[in-house]
Amino acid sequence: WELRGRFPDLFDDPDVGEQARRLHDDALRMLETIVREERLEARAAVGLFAAAREGDDVAVFADAERSRVQARLRFLRQQFAKGDARANACLADFVLAEGDHIGAFAVTAGHGLDELVAGFEAAGDDYSAILARALADRLAEAGAEWLHRQVRTDLWGYAPDERLTNEALIAEAYTGIRPAPGYPACPDHTEKRVLFELLDAERRTGLTLTESFAMVPTAAVAGWYFAHPDAYYFGVGRLGRDQVEDYAARKGWSLAEAERWLAPNLGYDP
Repeated sequence: WELRGRFPDLFDDPDVGEQARRLHDDALRMLETIVREERLEARAAVGLFAAAREGDDVAVFADAERSRVQARLRFLRQQFAKGDARANACLADFVLAEGDHIGAFAVTAGHGLDELVAGFEAAGDDYSAILARALADRLAEAGAEWLHRQVRTDLWGYAPDERLTNEALIAEAYTGIRPAPGYPACPDHTEKRVLFELLDAERRTGLTLTESFAMVPTAAVAGWYFAHPDAYYFGVGRLGRDQVEDYAARKGWSLAEAERWLAPNLGYDP
């Protein structure tokens, strides 16, 4: 169904459509096997925290009374002319300075995947190995979607009456966003360490971070929850040296460290 919704032309084309249908059918059969034999295990952690905006940072508090700052999330602001009346956005803009909340989550559907893939590879079935990895990735994304809905309607409960069709969910017609560290709105992967510490994610989900802050198992999604009604996804784009210097100071880094981790977004030659 999702393949049809996202790529209708694949199913309409008589040549490509047959290949798409075959892939879709193979994926459904493998999914049935995974569910029946319980080959993959999903785990998740979610947390909701008292928070407040501090410039382009967000202070996360250890208690509801906001008596102690537990962590500071460092964000970046767009630095380019848009040609319209919109301001350059920063994720911190979606948290109220006078006091608010922010959420964090980590989801994986990858426990058991290595064993499943190893079995296919031992049998020389590379196609099924690739398909299993792709399915695990999609299951992790589906888990993140399901968990976000639980947060909106129940755990945080800021949209208790939400009633959306699958099409509306795919179109992200709900209130709030869940940007992930390393993606366009917050391109610094190292912020995953702060997220993992807030959630105690390694203990709760079995996820670990590599030296480059990739998640293991790889079929995983982690990010922040923003509930502000005006929150939207964006990219920070190219960064000037002045902003990188400011970010380095906020992170307690040298300029060289900041340039290393933000290299894909640098608008200048370091």
